[in-house]
Amino acid sequence: MIRVTVWNEFRHEKSDDEVKAIYPDGIHQQIASFLKDDFEVKTATLDEPEHGLTEEVLNNTDVLLWWGHMAHDEVSDEIVDRVQQKVLEGMGLIVLHSGHFSKIFQRLMGTSCNLKWREDGKHTRIWNVNPSHPISAGVGEHFEIEQEEMYGEHFDIPAPDELVFVSWFPGGEVFRSGCTFRRGQGKIFYFQPGHETYPTYFQPMVQKVIRNAVNWANPSEQERVYYGHYEALENK
Repeated sequence: MIRVTVWNEFRHEKSDDEVKAIYPDGIHQQIASFLKDDFEVKTATLDEPEHGLTEEVLNNTDVLLWWGHMAHDEVSDEIVDRVQQKVLEGMGLIVLHSGHFSKIFQRLMGTSCNLKWREDGKHTRIWNVNPSHPISAGVGEHFEIEQEEMYGEHFDIPAPDELVFVSWFPGGEVFRSGCTFRRGQGKIFYFQPGHETYPTYFQPMVQKVIRNAVNWANPSEQERVYYGHYEALENK
């Protein structure tokens, strides 16, 4: 069974009554709740020792989900180094919503990961632009979320390896809302929906995409890759 760790700052839920009303046990627990039927799931949060991402935890994680917003700077560079190394070695990483500004995502992208945004409580339409991709399986042509924060282009990321979803917003903006990347042996998926004041992670189609993404990001069975000095296979 795929081993999943759901990481969350768990700050908004403690300080904002509006967020607490939607996610009383934290965004991480809501995400874990709909993944538990299919995967072996544990959670980790910012204020735990080593942010809950100890060597032991990461050594037993196949796919790491990351939600952050208000405390990106509080994440230790040592832990960022540790997560980056695990991704390069093959651990999958799914970065959600405002995690685009997380240290780990910026590190792996090598760019600012900046964008346009607006909180207006309007809907979004998410278009499936890669219908044969495993992450979009069962999604159909598009789906809508009743309320979601607007994210708009330009999104300062490298060109994705694969573009899976593009979102449209009533203000006229569009956004590359589902993107895949490969770094080292690891697979990365960025998925835009998930603003903390809206019940996005209760939405069935959002849950389907995240489940699909976990299956996709699961490390492939492969021999260990070696780097550095290498002896010749043939000596002639």
